[in-house]
Amino acid sequence: MSRVLAISNQKGGVGKTTTAINLAAALALEDRRVLLIDLDPQGNASSGVGHPKSQVRTGVADVLLGFRTLDEVVLPTEVDGLHLVPATRELVGLEVELVEAERREFRLRDGLAGRVDDYDFVVVDCPPSLGLLAVNALAAADRVIVPLQAEYYAMEGLSELLRTLGQIRKGGLNPRLGRPEILLTLVDRRTRLGREVCEQAREVFGDAVYDTEIPRNVRLGEAPSYGKPVHTYDPLCRGAIAYSELAAEVLRREAARETARTELLTRAQEAS
Repeated sequence: MSRVLAISNQKGGVGKTTTAINLAAALALEDRRVLLIDLDPQGNASSGVGHPKSQVRTGVADVLLGFRTLDEVVLPTEVDGLHLVPATRELVGLEVELVEAERREFRLRDGLAGRVDDYDFVVVDCPPSLGLLAVNALAAADRVIVPLQAEYYAMEGLSELLRTLGQIRKGGLNPRLGRPEILLTLVDRRTRLGREVCEQAREVFGDAVYDTEIPRNVRLGEAPSYGKPVHTYDPLCRGAIAYSELAAEVLRREAARETARTELLTRAQEAS
C-alpha cells in the first residue's frame, strides 16, 4: 500500500527540501518505488535531483490544472526507483488560478488517483507557506513530516502549522491524516543550544519526534548544486548516513502501524 508523505513547515531554512530529496532517495535505495513531487514554486527539489524548473516544460502545475496526467509529467532520476514530478515556472502564481477552481483543495489528490499505488512512497515537498498548494499536499497525505531546526525560535510558527493540520483532519479535507511527526534538523549537539532544543522537542512531542537527527553537514548543502541527492554525491558523509537511518526508521514505523492495523481488524472480526 502506498504512503503519501508531505514534508511541510511554513518556516523557511529548516531543511524541508533537503529532507524531501534525501529521504526520497534513501527510500529508493531501500528498494522502494518512490515518487518525489516538487510542490514548491522555488523548484529546489527538482533541481536537487537534476531537473531545474527552467529546463522542464511540464510538471505538477499541469496536473493540478488538469492539463496533463501524472504519467505525462513524471521524470526519471539517476537514483534507481526514484522518479520526479517537477516544478515549472507555471507553479509561481498557481494559487491565484486555483482560487476559483472546483475541488481546489483536492487537485493533487485527484491527480494521484489511480496512480499512487504505482509507488510505495510519494514524497511531497511543500512550499514554505500554508496556502492552497500546501493544503493540496496535506489533503492528499497520509503522514506529515515537520522538519524542526535545532536552533533558537525553533518552535516559532509551529503552533500555526499544527492548528492547520488539525483543521484539515477534523474539517473533512483529510480525516485519515495522521498526527504530525517531527524531524530534528540542522542539529549540532556540540552546542548547548542544540542539545536544549532537541530535549525540549522530545519533551513536548514525545514519540512523535523521530529518533534520527539530521546533523549540520556541509555535504548536504553542496549536493543540490550538483543536481544530486547526497547519497550519490557523497554516500559516506554524515548527512547521507543520517538520511539512510531516517528512511529505515520511516519503514519501521510504517511496518508497526500496519501490524497494529492488522491486529485491530483481526480482533474486530473475531468479536463479530
